Amino acid sequence: MGDASAGGDVRRFLAAIGVGDVCHGTVVAVSRSGIQVLLDGFTDRPLGTVGPLEGSWRRRFADVAVVGERIAGEVTAVDEGGVRLSMAAIENPELWAFLKGLRPGECLTGTVAAIESFGVFVALDEGPEHPVFPGVGFITYPELSWRHFETASDVVEVGQRVSCEFLQFDDWNGEARLSLRAMQPDPFLVFADGIVVGQRLSGRVTKLVPFGAFVEVADGIEGMVHLSELSPVPVAAPEDVVRVGDELTVVVVDVDRQRRRLSLSRRQA
Repeated sequence: MGDASAGGDVRRFLAAIGVGDVCHGTVVAVSRSGIQVLLDGFTDRPLGTVGPLEGSWRRRFADVAVVGERIAGEVTAVDEGGVRLSMAAIENPELWAFLKGLRPGECLTGTVAAIESFGVFVALDEGPEHPVFPGVGFITYPELSWRHFETASDVVEVGQRVSCEFLQFDDWNGEARLSLRAMQPDPFLVFADGIVVGQRLSGRVTKLVPFGAFVEVADGIEGMVHLSELSPVPVAAPEDVVRVGDELTVVVVDVDRQRRRLSLSRRQA
């Protein structure tokens, strides 16, 4: 009976809290996995949690809070287990409000501020500066270009002006995740609009894999010739019949626009 009553008290307390609210409480435990918070209004057990990436965009997590300290955080999630809080949102309210106000698909402009091995920072024309990073906007490598590239410097350079599509608010890092490639037509779809199944194409073998060979049939457009489609007779490995650099005539077997995959056959050609 006592457990059921306690569970009801928790549900009623949590039902009154919504995402975007600001909660206050007292830190009762600090570990690598997060900060446990005894929220004001419910003293039976700690229901608030601050994750290691939600403590601060300025300080190390170990320096964010100590046991017994009073803290405040914006609610980012509420479930049966409790309340997820972000202290970073309170620490940088102007940046948090700006990022929350962005909508997926919105076009943002800015200047490439830094190129790193994990992505590209963009200093946005609008909004506040980031307290830690060179720019509030961030582009991961897959979102830089539709085409294959070796390094980000092959696509952009520091100081370059860019227009990007806003994808999502990364509340762990306080970033606007952006896509540069979304502002350009997908070359695969453009290519797919001009071909039909059964059409003959010419291309160059670019890579051999255990299950077949990749053939470039247009600039930046590669299709897969499965091992079973490489030769009229069964072969054990693609290198038995083709080599990288070989020019082939192939037939279009399938065009998967959703997964951006092109299936080809040398045998049918």
